[in-house]
Amino acid sequence: MLGAPRRPSVPAPLPAIRSAAFVAGATLPAQLPPPTLAEIAFAGRSNVGKSSLMNALLGRKNLVRTSSTPGCTRQLSFFEVRAADDLGLYLVDLPGYGWAQRSKEERAQWAELVESYLLERPTLAAVCVLVDSRRGVEEEERLLFELLADTSRAQRRPPAVLLVATKLDHQPRSRAAAVVATLARDAGRPVLGCSAVNGAGVPELWRALRAAVARR
Repeated sequence: MLGAPRRPSVPAPLPAIRSAAFVAGATLPAQLPPPTLAEIAFAGRSNVGKSSLMNALLGRKNLVRTSSTPGCTRQLSFFEVRAADDLGLYLVDLPGYGWAQRSKEERAQWAELVESYLLERPTLAAVCVLVDSRRGVEEEERLLFELLADTSRAQRRPPAVLLVATKLDHQPRSRAAAVVATLARDAGRPVLGCSAVNGAGVPELWRALRAAVARR
């Protein structure tokens, strides 16, 4: 017997963002803002689309600086976000890894800052690990997963880890779901496919972020 016809899917609406503003940039642990709000960090290799995705999440065009130059983000950038339902949190843009144009000393300094933040920040609720949907998960992402899962080194409850495949608009629409499924199989964990260009997957990512904050 045939079931009832399926209704066409309707994209979930984005949450209403009342305000979003840059509040702090840190190149040293002492420069981090006080841990007063839940924090969502965005990590990934240079030019993976972190800034563009964060702008899409916030419904802004240029709040988070974007650049075609690898390694442009040279600090931990904190953006305070207030939703219409009074949810408050920080979105944190981490320096991209794979900074080929930076000195070894500078790369080592950033790595130390990012590692201490990821392992010690008490208000860190989730880390979005971004991968280009055309490249998939590589050694750097696997090492980051291991770091975030290392409870022997973490000084607080481990954050939720969300694997996000960016630039899904570069995939043929007919293959997008298969690409995400292949990435999930290779990574051994769920993957959220997103596009900052057409908004695909952005509402679903917001739901996952809010759930991670609620679990803290």
